[in-house]
Formats: sequence, C-alpha cells, structure tokens
Amino acid sequence: MTVTAMQRGRWTAIAAVLLTLGVGAGYWWGHRASAMSPVPAASDSAMHERRVLYWHDPMAPSARFDKPGKSPFMDMQLEPVYADAANDSNAVRVSPSAMQNLGIRLGRVEMAPLSTRLRAVGSVGFDERLLELVQSRVEGYVTRLDVKTPLEHVRKGQPLATILAPQWIEAEQEYLALLDAHSERAQVIRDAARQRLVVLGVPEATIRAVETKRETNASTTVYAPIDGAVTELGVREGATFMAGTSLFRINGLASVWVSAQIPEASVSRVPLNSMVEATATAWPGMTFKGRVIALLPQVDPQTRTLTARVALDNRDGKLSPGMYVALDISGPSADPQRVVPSEAVIVTGERSVVIVAAAGGGFNVVNVTIGGEQDGKTVILSGLSESDSVVLSGQFLIDSEASLKATVNRLGTAASTERTQ
Repeated sequence: MTVTAMQRGRWTAIAAVLLTLGVGAGYWWGHRASAMSPVPAASDSAMHERRVLYWHDPMAPSARFDKPGKSPFMDMQLEPVYADAANDSNAVRVSPSAMQNLGIRLGRVEMAPLSTRLRAVGSVGFDERLLELVQSRVEGYVTRLDVKTPLEHVRKGQPLATILAPQWIEAEQEYLALLDAHSERAQVIRDAARQRLVVLGVPEATIRAVETKRETNASTTVYAPIDGAVTELGVREGATFMAGTSLFRINGLASVWVSAQIPEASVSRVPLNSMVEATATAWPGMTFKGRVIALLPQVDPQTRTLTARVALDNRDGKLSPGMYVALDISGPSADPQRVVPSEAVIVTGERSVVIVAAAGGGFNVVNVTIGGEQDGKTVILSGLSESDSVVLSGQFLIDSEASLKATVNRLGTAASTERTQ
C-alpha cells in the first residue's frame, strides 16, 4: 500500500470518529435543553397544584392503585383521585369518558306550573239526592200492583199500585161532607179536613178527584212521583201493610254519583267543585261532565285512599249504577314552582337527595325537600335553585361512591385522631 493510500484511510477513520462525537454531543445538548425548557416546568407546577393521591375504578371505588392503567374489574381506564377533590367528602369527580360509560344524563331545575290534573277510576252509583220514598202512613192492603219487579224504570205520574186504606176512606167522606158548607166556621173545619188528608198521605190527585166528582173511592191509586228506577219493592199484590211501611223506593237517574279512590298523597289536588270529565267503556267516544261535590272524611287503612264523590250529568240515562268510569279531574291552575324530572330524585326513606353537577366534572349530593309529583315532574320545596344541573341517570352510582368516600374519610380522620392520642 502506498503512502497516499495509508493517509486516505487514516483521514477516513478520523472523520467517522468526529461524526460519532458530533451526533452524541447534539443528543446530549438537546436533552439538556429540553430539561431546561420552561414548558415542562409549567406542567410540573400544574401536577403539583392537582396532586394525584391514587387511581381507582369508579365502578369499584374501594380498590386503590398507585399508578394508572386498565381496571381489573371493568373494561375501562383507572381514574385519578386528586388531593383537592378528596378533601370534599360530598363531591365526586367523573371524567367525560366515565360519564359516557356510566350512561350519565343531565337535566335542569326549572320553574313550571305543575298540572293539577288527576286521573282516577270510580264506580257509578245512584244519586241519593234524587231518592223518593213512597210510604204508607196508614194501615191497608194492596188490591192491584202495577209495578211488580225491582229496578223497573218508571215515569213521573205512572201508576204504581192500587191500595185500600180504611182511614183514607173515612177522612175522604168527612171532607166530602164539608165541601158544600158555606158558613165561616164550616169553611175553617173544611180546610182542616183537607189538611188531614194531606197529613195521612192521601195522594193529591185523589183529593182533587173528591173535590171535582163529589164522591169517594174505596181504592186509591198511588203514582210515581219522579222519573227513575224502582230500587226497592216493599209490597206484593194482595198483601197487607202497616203504617210506616215503605211501599216503593225510587231513585232518579238524571245524575249519578261516582265514588273515586284518591291516594292520600294526592288529596290536596282534588279541591271541592273541581271539574271532572268521565269516559265509560260502555259508551266509547262519549264524555260525561260533572264536578267533585264531596271528599268523604275517612281514609281506607288498607289502601291509604280517600273517597271523592263526583256528580255526573246523566240526563240521557246512559250511565247505570255498577259501571266503571275513568275520571279526569281538573283543579284550579297552580303558580309556577321549582320542579325537576322525577327520575332525578333518590328517596331512601330517611332522606331525599338529588345529584347536582358542578363545574369541572364534579358532582355534589344535595339533600332536598320534595312536594307533589305530576306527569313525571317533582316539586322541589328546598335544596335547589333554578337552572341547577341535576343528574337523571347513573345517580345511584354517584351517590354510592359519595357515601363510601365520606365513610372512608371519616375512618381516616378517626385513625389519625387515635394516632395523635
């Protein structure tokens, strides 16, 4: 090998060594510059401000891990628990990814007039205000019975029965004898005789017949005083009866009563004179109007319901006692109140809570006082403000974690106290 070739090889080796040293120096300088860069310093400051205590799975918050990773319980990443969040025993932080996995939905507190409409079911009965009793005030017996079956429909003025009552005959004859008297004293006695007929229960039609025909009848016909149904038949043809016997009991059907069972918690939404619309399966497409006329002062101890008496217009006679009807009761319009969707309220028996969403992905458990509930809305009497964001689904998991977190914090505080003592 010539001298020139040897020199060329030496310079090539020297150049390779210098290139290696340059690359190493560049890497060292870049690493040092990055370590001195102010950007990581700011990140370190942020990490210092929110120091991570441990990582956990929101679905199993009792297990703690000292580094991030995948949860051994669920198919999700572990979530960090920061020192500033751990100091609040009622606050829970959930990341956006965890919110999606847990199916957390949010709603708002709003001011709205809660509807006072209430739906109920009731059974139809006779309107007791339309009851007429055909009763005998004297002894007698039935010579002919025109209405022979119970629940038969009768019209006003329709013959019911023909009876023979000796006391009626005597009183009619006495009155007839005084009809042609003209003296002042006789007229007073005649008026008293007529009043005696009325007191004995002689039908008005029979008294007028004596006055016009100037004769008495051994038998007297009894007529229906109203339109309705014969709900009680107290005599039979040829039977005798005593004074005070109920011969016929007739109930009018121009209106009917409906007895509706109202839950005890909803009684305040059914004030007297509330308007009612009723529908019956027997008459599809028809609506019967009425109103609440009474709230009976007794609560059923088994069902915890109170009976509302509703009077329905039944002039067409389509509603019959024993039918079931669906009632739509409308109370007076109410003032706007704070309401939330009913699914947001957790009722434990000891308290009622709502999970309120805070800024930064945090959630707080808030004790509330609730009022009535209607159409999926619950009235909030205290504990929340208008426009608060509340959790509608997944709140049981958040409430459970908050309760567990508070318990752990209390245990930790108690342990620290024991160590100091």
